[in-house]
Amino acid sequence: MGGYKNRILEVDLSVSQINITDVSEEDKRRFIGGSGVAAKLFLDRFNPRVDPFSPDNPLIIMNGPLTGTTLPGTSRFAVCGKSPLTGIWGEGTCGGNFGPELKFAGLDGIIFKGASPFPVYLVIEDDKIEIRDAKDLWGMDNYAVTDLLKERHGKERNPKVLSIGPAGENLVKFAAICNDKGDFIGRTGMGALMGSKKLKAVVVKGTNKVEVSSPEDYAALRKTLIAKSRDAVVAQSFRSMGTDAGMDLGMMTGDVPIKNWSIGEDLHLSANLGGPSLTEKYLTRNHACSFCPVACKRIVKVDDGPFKTEEGPGPEYETCASFGTLIMNDDLAGVIKANEWCNRYGMDTISCGATIAFAMEAYEKGLITKRDTDGIDLTWGNIQGAIELIHKIAKKEGIGLILSEGTREAAKRMGKDAEELSVEVKGLEAPMHDPRGFHGMGLAYMTSIRGACHLMHLCLGIEQGIATYPEAGFQENYIGQTSEGKAEMVKRCEDFGIPCNSLVICEFVAWTFSANDLAEMVRVTTGIDFSLQDLLACGERTWLLKRGLGNMMGVTGKDDRLPKRILTPLKEGAAAGSMPDVEKLLREYYEIRGLDEEGKPKKEILIKAGLEDLAKRLHG
Repeated sequence: MGGYKNRILEVDLSVSQINITDVSEEDKRRFIGGSGVAAKLFLDRFNPRVDPFSPDNPLIIMNGPLTGTTLPGTSRFAVCGKSPLTGIWGEGTCGGNFGPELKFAGLDGIIFKGASPFPVYLVIEDDKIEIRDAKDLWGMDNYAVTDLLKERHGKERNPKVLSIGPAGENLVKFAAICNDKGDFIGRTGMGALMGSKKLKAVVVKGTNKVEVSSPEDYAALRKTLIAKSRDAVVAQSFRSMGTDAGMDLGMMTGDVPIKNWSIGEDLHLSANLGGPSLTEKYLTRNHACSFCPVACKRIVKVDDGPFKTEEGPGPEYETCASFGTLIMNDDLAGVIKANEWCNRYGMDTISCGATIAFAMEAYEKGLITKRDTDGIDLTWGNIQGAIELIHKIAKKEGIGLILSEGTREAAKRMGKDAEELSVEVKGLEAPMHDPRGFHGMGLAYMTSIRGACHLMHLCLGIEQGIATYPEAGFQENYIGQTSEGKAEMVKRCEDFGIPCNSLVICEFVAWTFSANDLAEMVRVTTGIDFSLQDLLACGERTWLLKRGLGNMMGVTGKDDRLPKRILTPLKEGAAAGSMPDVEKLLREYYEIRGLDEEGKPKKEILIKAGLEDLAKRLHG
């Protein structure tokens, strides 16, 4: 099979033992790679009831068959395990350059087991693999440790670095993993899982190539896809203004959350925080993930003022909203500085910004005071206070100790009706897209495997009309503020989107392709006779697998819900008065998906999908 290296590294950090393993060819056909294969590995080899911080909880880094090819958008890789933040299946994907380099070193992935008694890092140079002492690196931020390791290991070839910062070391539950300063596995706290294993970094250098099955077909397809990804309107928008291009349009359609999801419109905020403002005031150049023609990444610099920042990775839309509109801050320079500190410490900007917004509302309502915050003023819009809170969260100092647990746990500890201010699903803070403007997104949040999520499906692009895939059974246009027909749409979005996390491909680039293009990418790379229907069947099978893992980790139908704040109608803006019909959405979705009243996939559904082992474990 082309695309695969047929080698997965298995590292037992408890005993410093390194082995090579792999998954069967059948599992590669059924789950492809990325988070799909990672979930199958977890089901087969690990205990779903394991404590997230137990040495027995694996950290699984997994490429897909397209990773390391030069097809556009295929630089991504997945990181999976049981989430410290949510206590259920956790995963995140990342672009940048680490995934391709790991493939060039001859590996499809790495399984980290156990936990080292002292800080270590892993060095991979093709077949030369060793665990090294990292005591001198412990405590360093991501920027500093990346620079040091590149200098230490970069004499012959620029190595690629995966690392955690102090937040991961301190087990902040929404800690992120950093790839070369600017790309992050942010969601579900995989950085805390890495920190619990005392694993500071992975350094990789590879000199191999990725072989494809049909070189001529591959070359022709690649030429076509590069042209599509360059010429598409959405790609041009991202190239010129980054993902923050969505801020102004999102404000007009009711997509952007404001003031901890409590108000529906503030055009002043979007004008100051959107893509045009970022580009005009602070952009120094574009940056691209490996082999991507879009180049949506922003490299920025703040020349002076209280938030002076040296040239470095800039914020995405999610960060401009979470540290901007969500906390009523209109100072974009402050967002850039908050983004830099989250990068250095290694924290998910969505969960961190949402947690600070939660704290600001608790402060406004008198649930916490300056005595609780060690004197930090948490009035709305105070970005300096938010940055001070970032430091406390990363170091687990003062109120940062409680907030480092995420909003669900912090609200429980705070009491006094604080849970009404927490906007999360299954423990994962909601990303910056409001289901009151797009009802399908609400259902996707409720039923998402890892908690509130906008990327484990293609709802964002499809429901908002950014991407259309009629050949996959989607309508040409969907009305955002209706729940009619959305259960079927979301199921299709999941079945189509989940394979993107297995291939692993960037969703934004996938928006520029047809559905048949994605299936053809698999065929020309691997040699598997792979159709669009095969792709959708893989998506359904992988969703059922991950849902079953979630069920074994404690997820039930009661967890498929939206928080009270999102179920409160807005009084202004494009989504004023609009509300997802939760009962209708769930009823129809459960029927279409084949879930029982407890939220488990029915036995016959699992057997039909070829998941007999999972059926036995869930139903006996």
